[in-house]
Amino acid sequence: MTSLVHPRVSVDPAVCGGRPVNAGTRVRVSDVLDMLADGASIAEIVADFPYMSAQDVAAALAFAARNADHPVVTVAG
Repeated sequence: MTSLVHPRVSVDPAVCGGRPVNAGTRVRVSDVLDMLADGASIAEIVADFPYMSAQDVAAALAFAARNADHPVVTVAG
């Protein structure tokens, strides 16, 4: 069963081991982040994966940013 967890990002246990992917593809969010971290531009990613759009890349970034955030932990004094 596929679950849309963010616009254009889905999770399905039957696809890529349940890792978040751009919806309708097998391109994992982590793959998009790795490509960007290695210096690929959005245009290069879209050229390499023509079934993806610049909006898909932006959605992967937004999903990752939302999931990287965490509550601030303070020590009771």
